[in-house]
Amino acid sequence: MALVLKQYYLACLSHASYLVGDSTTGRAVVVDPQRDVSQYLKDAKLLGLTIELIIESHFHADFLSG
Repeated sequence: MALVLKQYYLACLSHASYLVGDSTTGRAVVVDPQRDVSQYLKDAKLLGLTIELIIESHFHADFLSG
């Protein structure tokens, strides 16, 4: 396994989210995604990853499910 970890931080909301993947298998998850998912999709493509799951550590209005 070759870990890929990218943090995204939205300062105005103090919101951190993460793209976590395995470059060996090409599989990835996004933890606590923001509503605009384009940055995760773009970076996953550049890194050769396919996002398979979304993980939310807790419910919050600025997350994708909010």
